[in-house]
Amino acid sequence: MTAPGVADPATPASGTDPPAGPGDAERDAGSFRDPSGFIFWHDGQPYRQIQRSFAAEWDAFEASPLKQRLIDGGRLIPYETAPTERAQSADAHAVIRPEKIEFISYPYEWTFGELRDAALLTLDAQLDAMAEGWQLKDASAYNVQFRAARPILIDSLSFEPLEEGAPWVAYRQFCEHFLAPLALIARRDVRLASLLRADPDGVPLDLASNLLPWRTRMDFGLLSHVHLHARAQRRYAGNEDEGDIDAAKGARISRQRLEGLIRNLRGTVERLRWEPAGTEWSDYADHTSYGDAATADKARLVEAFVGEATGSRLWDLGANTGRYSRIAADAGKRVLAFDIDPAAAERNYRQLRTEGRSDILPLILDVANPSPGIGWAGRERRSLLDRADPDITLALALVHHLAISRNVPLPMVLGLFADLAPWAIVEFVPKEDRMVRRLLATRRDVFPEYSLDGFRAAATERFEVVREAPIEDSLRVLFLLRRR
Repeated sequence: MTAPGVADPATPASGTDPPAGPGDAERDAGSFRDPSGFIFWHDGQPYRQIQRSFAAEWDAFEASPLKQRLIDGGRLIPYETAPTERAQSADAHAVIRPEKIEFISYPYEWTFGELRDAALLTLDAQLDAMAEGWQLKDASAYNVQFRAARPILIDSLSFEPLEEGAPWVAYRQFCEHFLAPLALIARRDVRLASLLRADPDGVPLDLASNLLPWRTRMDFGLLSHVHLHARAQRRYAGNEDEGDIDAAKGARISRQRLEGLIRNLRGTVERLRWEPAGTEWSDYADHTSYGDAATADKARLVEAFVGEATGSRLWDLGANTGRYSRIAADAGKRVLAFDIDPAAAERNYRQLRTEGRSDILPLILDVANPSPGIGWAGRERRSLLDRADPDITLALALVHHLAISRNVPLPMVLGLFADLAPWAIVEFVPKEDRMVRRLLATRRDVFPEYSLDGFRAAATERFEVVREAPIEDSLRVLFLLRRR
């Protein structure tokens, strides 16, 4: 268990890279909440130390058919046993080496569909565990990561033997990390997903209950798991009667009723729907100022520039619904497709699931306000830029939004691209373009440096211009840049 501050077995939670020197090891800065064990890094690889205090439970889990059932079913990250000499302290019982995940994302960066799929995975793992006499002792959203664009549990210490008659210890955490934010998105406003970024411990149920429309009380699942759950929390939080507190702690539930609760919770999550429409950019890729010739030429140039840039990891900033992400992935790149618009990112995720693709992961990102470091000491959840290690940055139809809508000077925009990756493929959209004229229609033009020459000057501060090509039948220009 690492909830609610899980340190993922795929990347360090500190602001530094994994230690690379032989013999060096570094404990993950986000792995401290669970006394059962912790993540550390050695030679750039993740390891998990299991403490002696959890020895009996760990040995039983290792011997249980549940372990292999979860791994074979793609619900738990595979791992191998490592030598105990690798342990970082004398109180180690065992050491394992989990499979490394390439990029660590957080729930507040996921689309609605990704958060929902992660919730269903967690509940399915709980049902699998109960069938074998086990349970999840925590249900943190941070215990899930996306591997090959599919959710997977990454904390192998989250399982413990099921105590007969005891309620699910992770019930409240599941509701705060998954159900409450999903309900707020589906029934109130997609922007409320940002509450997950405001509070690493999830969305408080009393807050969710207050924000949700009154009609959600007509939904038995939301009534039970959010509204009445929040009321019970308030009652016990303000109750000083020792007898009532002891009664709450001693509450019992049969296994049949517990399974019924989990299945009802699963049905409630599964029924939540959010249609990705009505936001400003959700269908931008399908309704641009490009004609057919410009669209085809831009695709041709992007494919050529992606093929010329070296490296396999590409970040598509402003990916929208992923048209050019797919071009990059088809060229063999592993793509993170970021977009500020939750509807566009959700549409991308749904289409990728339909296509069965595993080489693109859509995420929500405001380039002008990326995810900061949060949690304990600001290091428990790393900032996006601390997790950045792409080889190529793809920024199409993005620069004018940053420079004009967000007032970020061109040298700063290009400087960010240079900080992110050694290669950048960037589209410049001049003031004469219809989309820029639209941005300037309701504001003063205070951007004298925003021009093709100004872009070239800003780019050459940090980059060498490898190629520059106008996009046919448009005013736009595509650049291939290599960091100096």
